[in-house]
Amino acid sequence: MEAVPDRFEHASDRAQFKQPAHRGGIELYRAHIVRYAFEPHTHEAYGFGVIDAGVERFRYRGSEHLAPPQSLVVMNPDVLHTGRAETVHGWRYRMAYVDAALLREVSGEADWSFAEPVLRHAASAQRAGAALQALWTADSALAFDGALLELVQAVQPHARRGRPERASECDAPLQRAIDLMHDRLADPLTLADLAQAAGLSPFHFQRRFKARHHATPHQMLMALRLFRAKRQLSAGIAPALVAADNGLTDQAHLTRRFAGMYGVTPARYQQQTRAITTAIPPTA
Repeated sequence: MEAVPDRFEHASDRAQFKQPAHRGGIELYRAHIVRYAFEPHTHEAYGFGVIDAGVERFRYRGSEHLAPPQSLVVMNPDVLHTGRAETVHGWRYRMAYVDAALLREVSGEADWSFAEPVLRHAASAQRAGAALQALWTADSALAFDGALLELVQAVQPHARRGRPERASECDAPLQRAIDLMHDRLADPLTLADLAQAAGLSPFHFQRRFKARHHATPHQMLMALRLFRAKRQLSAGIAPALVAADNGLTDQAHLTRRFAGMYGVTPARYQQQTRAITTAIPPTA
């Protein structure tokens, strides 16, 4: 892994992304974080990971969670969360972000959900950790797909089945505001704009939004903007164009906010992911 010295505060902080050339819908991530604190962010994918060393503290669905060594981390799509070290030497971990469509294809099941984000199940964590390592070092598409099945089957026993509750079903006014965010990510939306979409007064809307999503409307909007920016960067779009398309002032603004959410600069993220789209590298 390579450090990102222009953004990280500590020389030991490292983060790296990777995407396979042959299989869409999955992104790999590994990191060692000592001092960095990740801002609230989201993934439109399931997150499956293992803590290799140290302890992570993160906020998820309004509650604080601790993930110790050899614990399994499982996150549902579209849930804002943070991340920081709980121990003095930080924490080292590996993650795979798997789109719902790919998860359904690999597992043969739909509508997974997880009640808790941290599972202290040593056998599952060990199996998932081995699969994550195999995914990272796979030297062929066939080996990668085999490791992907191993990862999915490692977490499968812990998943609940059935269509999960969606925000649009339990709070339609707030969902209308989120829909507006998706439709107008590049626009300078105001609290009044979002409240009008929800049919509520501005500060009533903001209180209700925060109570439901454990984030302010601004935090949600920024998370949605940066997630789309991440996908555009991995597709090879220039950072300056990505910034403009997502309502950010300029490339410097994109760099600052992107690094705050994902721990790498846009240029470094693009370098890492685009470097992998031509071929899976041989095992070191």
